[in-house]
Amino acid sequence: MTAPSSASRPLDWLNFFVADVRDGLGPYLAIYLLAVHHWRPDSIGLVMTLSGLAALAAQTPAGALVDRTPNKRALLMAAAILVTLACMAVLVNASFAWVTFTQSLAGVASSVFAPLIAAITLGLSARGAFTARIARNESYNHAGNAVAAILAGVLAYFWGPVAVFYLMAAMALASVAAALRIPADIDLDRARGLAHDDPAAAPQPVPLRQLLDNRPLVLLAVSCALFHLANAAMLPLVSQKLALANPALATPLTSACIVAAQFVMIPAAMAVGRYADRLGRKPLLLIGFAILPLRGLLYTLSDDMAWLVAVQLLDGIGAGIFGAVLPLMVLDLTHGTGRFNASLGAVTTVFGIGASLSNGLAGLIVQHAGYRAAFLALAGIAGLACAALLALRETRVADATPTTPASA
Repeated sequence: MTAPSSASRPLDWLNFFVADVRDGLGPYLAIYLLAVHHWRPDSIGLVMTLSGLAALAAQTPAGALVDRTPNKRALLMAAAILVTLACMAVLVNASFAWVTFTQSLAGVASSVFAPLIAAITLGLSARGAFTARIARNESYNHAGNAVAAILAGVLAYFWGPVAVFYLMAAMALASVAAALRIPADIDLDRARGLAHDDPAAAPQPVPLRQLLDNRPLVLLAVSCALFHLANAAMLPLVSQKLALANPALATPLTSACIVAAQFVMIPAAMAVGRYADRLGRKPLLLIGFAILPLRGLLYTLSDDMAWLVAVQLLDGIGAGIFGAVLPLMVLDLTHGTGRFNASLGAVTTVFGIGASLSNGLAGLIVQHAGYRAAFLALAGIAGLACAALLALRETRVADATPTTPASA
């Protein structure tokens, strides 16, 4: 079962086109600043760190804003335009202060995309259709990321790093056009997780502080933080090993890893839509989590380039499952509270902290003990994430989750 037909195609295209906008310039900013303006690597890293911290700090307030705003389509279009203008502003002035300000602004604006799309999807989905629709969202999002990465590579080859800016602007305009086609009759109460048809649900949104008493939600956030603490550094470490083995092929092979993994994520996300209501959320997420320690161990077996690239493709399975299952579990655990999007933003903040610490931790281990030790340490952290998830009860319920916090 899917969302109403009038909303289905616009949601497909929205997720496809916004995929390139929601992450801003990402690694392409570093390429542009280094190749065109000859920035020092430490300055580039500092700008990207500061903008990342701004985006991280905005996640929970962004989710609360999405819960409260009545015109979700307008907020989404405004965010897409703001992110694009902030990124295009770098072409006008490439000073450190200006780039830091504009990229921090882009990070804050982009923080609304994930909860907004989840809210719009929930508000337009018929009862019981959210699972299939959110999985379809993820599939189109990964397809959009893959196509955008391919286009960015081709355009940059012919016109240089600046081409990425104009590609992003085109994607932003296309996402605005898709948003305009989304029906305006979004059920605002359902979009924020209120359930007036459930006698056990709260008639009004519960206080935000009550979410801290939701032990399963906290446990889910902690397990996701451990997962990303282990996961975020793996691709950069693989890229470094590829560079050590063959510097000339490191960049194209890393790009190939990213694009191929995105295509692997598409069937992984679709599998969630097919099986999450039948098998439950926890078994599927456990599969995604269990792949991560396996990847860490497999990386230690060989330094062969083909082996490293092949193992990295497993990331597509874990990430595809994670992106589709997480909104389902958060909705299960906050059903009837009216705080679905704020909760999704809060969980994103927690696992974002894990991701932000990952590269620093891995770098320290590599510096003192080598790559093998780093991969083994990350695999161990991934094992802890699996253990934390095992302690969480299955979140899928037949009807509605009570608004009072349940025990883990």
